[in-house]
Amino acid sequence: MSIAVAAPLPGTVVPLADVPDAVFSAALVGPGAAIDPLRGPVVATAPVAGRIVKLHPHAFVVATDDGAGVLVHLGIDTVQLDGEGFTVHITEGVTVEAGAPIVSFDAADVEAGGRSPMCPVVALDADGAALTDLRTDGAVAAGDVLFGWTY
Repeated sequence: MSIAVAAPLPGTVVPLADVPDAVFSAALVGPGAAIDPLRGPVVATAPVAGRIVKLHPHAFVVATDDGAGVLVHLGIDTVQLDGEGFTVHITEGVTVEAGAPIVSFDAADVEAGGRSPMCPVVALDADGAALTDLRTDGAVAAGDVLFGWTY
C-alpha cells in the first residue's frame, strides 16, 4: 500500500533533521519532513484521509484505514502551552478526508512566546526507506504532497 502525505499547512519545507528537537530530528518516532509555517493565523489540516486517533491542541495523529499513522506536531515545546492559543475544530475518533481542518493557531504567537513554530509531519514507526519523493525545501501550500509512503 502507498499513500501521498499532504502538507497540513502552508510554509517552507525543512528537513526533519533541522527541527530543534532531538526526538524529531533523529527521526525517533519516524521519518518525515517539517514545515516552518507562515507567520500569522494558520489552519492545520489532515495530511491524509483517516480517523483522528490522537488529538491534542498542539498535535494530532491521523490513521488511514490500513493503519498507517501520520503525526502532525504544531510547533516545538507547545505542549507547555496547555492548549492556549490553539483552537481544535474536530473531535478525537472521527473520520476525516485529507484537507479537513483540525487545529488553528498563530505561528507568530508561538514564536513570540520563545518556542519554535516548526511543524514536524511524521510517518509513525516507518522505515526511512519507505518514504518517496520526500520534499526537503521550498515553499509549500496546504494540500501539496510532502512525501509518499509505501507501507
